[in-house]
Amino acid sequence: MDSLAVSTVTCSIHKAPRKAAPFNFLSSLSSFKPVFGGLQQQLVSLKVEVPKLIKTASLNLLDAVVDSLFEFEDQAVFNEGNFAPVDEVGEALQLSVTDGEIPDDFPQGIYLRTGPNHLYPNQTAAVSMFGRTVYTCVEGDGMLHATYFRKDDEGNWKVSYKNKYVESETFLMEKKRNKKMFIPTADGDPTAILAAFVLNMMRFGKAVKDDSNTNVFEHAGKLYAVSEQYLPYEIDASDLHTLKPWDVNGAWHHPFTSHPKKAPHTGEMVIMGVDIKRPHYLLGIISADGGEMLHKVDLKFRTGTLVHELGVTENYNIIMDYPLRFGVDRVLAGKSFLGYDGDGESRIGVMPRYGDAESVSWFTVRNHCSFHIINCFEDGDEVVVRGCRTTGSVIPGPDHTANKAEWYRRAYLQPNEESHSFDPAVDGVVFSRPYQWRLSMRTGAVKEGYLTGKEIAMDFPAINLSFTGLRNRYAYAQVVDSEASSKLGLAKYNMLAKLHFGLQDEADEEFAKVEYHELGDGEYCTGAQFVQKQEEGTEEEDDGWLVCYVHDERSNTSKVYVIDAKRFTGEPVAKISLPRRKAFEKSSAYEVSALSV
Repeated sequence: MDSLAVSTVTCSIHKAPRKAAPFNFLSSLSSFKPVFGGLQQQLVSLKVEVPKLIKTASLNLLDAVVDSLFEFEDQAVFNEGNFAPVDEVGEALQLSVTDGEIPDDFPQGIYLRTGPNHLYPNQTAAVSMFGRTVYTCVEGDGMLHATYFRKDDEGNWKVSYKNKYVESETFLMEKKRNKKMFIPTADGDPTAILAAFVLNMMRFGKAVKDDSNTNVFEHAGKLYAVSEQYLPYEIDASDLHTLKPWDVNGAWHHPFTSHPKKAPHTGEMVIMGVDIKRPHYLLGIISADGGEMLHKVDLKFRTGTLVHELGVTENYNIIMDYPLRFGVDRVLAGKSFLGYDGDGESRIGVMPRYGDAESVSWFTVRNHCSFHIINCFEDGDEVVVRGCRTTGSVIPGPDHTANKAEWYRRAYLQPNEESHSFDPAVDGVVFSRPYQWRLSMRTGAVKEGYLTGKEIAMDFPAINLSFTGLRNRYAYAQVVDSEASSKLGLAKYNMLAKLHFGLQDEADEEFAKVEYHELGDGEYCTGAQFVQKQEEGTEEEDDGWLVCYVHDERSNTSKVYVIDAKRFTGEPVAKISLPRRKAFEKSSAYEVSALSV
């Protein structure tokens, strides 16, 4: 998925690219490890020193130093086809239904998503005397895409579309200076990453941008855009104007998960934040009205771990922990800032809602890297966790010294374990499939396994959100076009799937029945979200629609599809044409859709 893998041509928008000639002084640092042992904490503490630095050395001087050391370059894959960024449309544009009609009982609201959309797409890699660093496929300035569903006074549907950048503090900083300012830190040569980390901290007080490009969510009637390295930004739903960061009235000063969960029955929001500094994993509970932090606890993780999501049940918080680690200590060891340890340990924690670190029951599970949870619920004395499981991480992908194009080619394809060339560290490691963990609170035993067959990869699950934390019968997912994804190095989705749980298969009682909604040739979907019927008396879990964006590569046009969830394999009940193409998100790891009524 990491776009570095397949960039065959790299060019600067200003002059011929400077060849990276990294000198290897990391090995000479080994004898100084006692000195550098606290470097990670010291670098973070530079936030406090930024005002002093600015007083003694102007920001312009620091920028000049960076300009003399680093040259920004293009990564071609970020600008290819429908992965290329799009411009803002300005005022909302009226849309027309080109096929079918919007159901009368479809709820009025806004279908909203966010994704990476580089403001300066030709400046996504940086070359210096230290080496080369690059942005990953999940980085980039967040852009909101909103489709508004409203009825006029006569009850006729009026649909409009608007897009707009999330104007975070760092976005406005770069826009004002009309150039890329932050040096990439997530992937590249270790020495260059370390230099970039230090220079970013010195200039801005943070190592990476607050992109707000990963998810949008609603709480207490307000909408937020978020990415896990910073606080969410509140968004005005009427015009997509960025309002302010949300720190829960000053109670939360940490990164904020992209996938918070509302607890069943109470409406309290359970969040977590992972950080390079201690506490590495902090869990919080926000009141249903969004005004108060009710609980905050350090789960005492030993190192920085990029956990993307958490789960909830009626009584518990579900904590995922897998070996996708990040930190300056990795860079000092000659590794990338972020990387997955295939030989590491994975575990799942079950924590009472208002518990502490000592109250967590930990279950060791087969090693994995599962970014997205489908749902969690309690079943007798067992806690059931369902998610989309992989055996490796697409972020940042392979080691910076690897043949990345070959790695992605093999990683996205269905693994053939019978092949003499099969390598479990590469083949099929991002071939994502629905999976289930059953955790016995009584015995500590774990029963785990896949819920679907080996032929189809799926990710970005969605459910009826009324069943969050409760036993549910249905889930929906985007089906990966593994062949196309393996060639490109970025995930593409050519079908939608509906999973039926609880319908026993003769061969395996834990298997799920799957229905598919097929798209046409050259059509790919993103952002599938379940929209529940709002009528009184609506009780069936799948009473509603699946809404998604679909792009036709043949005509380079995009549409919004509205699909009847009960008649899933049939034609969409409505197709709504967009006035311009809707770009794919560069990330395959993140669910970024929401409908707020």
